Amino acid sequence: MPLSLHRLVLLTVATTMAALLFSPDVAAQCSMCRAALAGSNNAFFIRNFNIGVLVLLVPPVTMFCSIFVVLKRYHRDDQQPDAKERD
Repeated sequence: MPLSLHRLVLLTVATTMAALLFSPDVAAQCSMCRAALAGSNNAFFIRNFNIGVLVLLVPPVTMFCSIFVVLKRYHRDDQQPDAKERD
């Protein structure tokens, strides 16, 4: 991937993440969670619940990224010719 295209993709991802993080609907959960929290007036509980949702998201994202990195490294090693084949 050319450097300029790489920068464009990185800029697009960063802009999208910033827009999602600073939007007012960023604290939305599934409809059942939202219904359960709608009746609560305890802002501390709601804040902690939202943090809990984010914490529960970390293990699946970590596993996905780890698998992706391993597969990428394996594929890269497969692409490089051996020293014996070059001679």
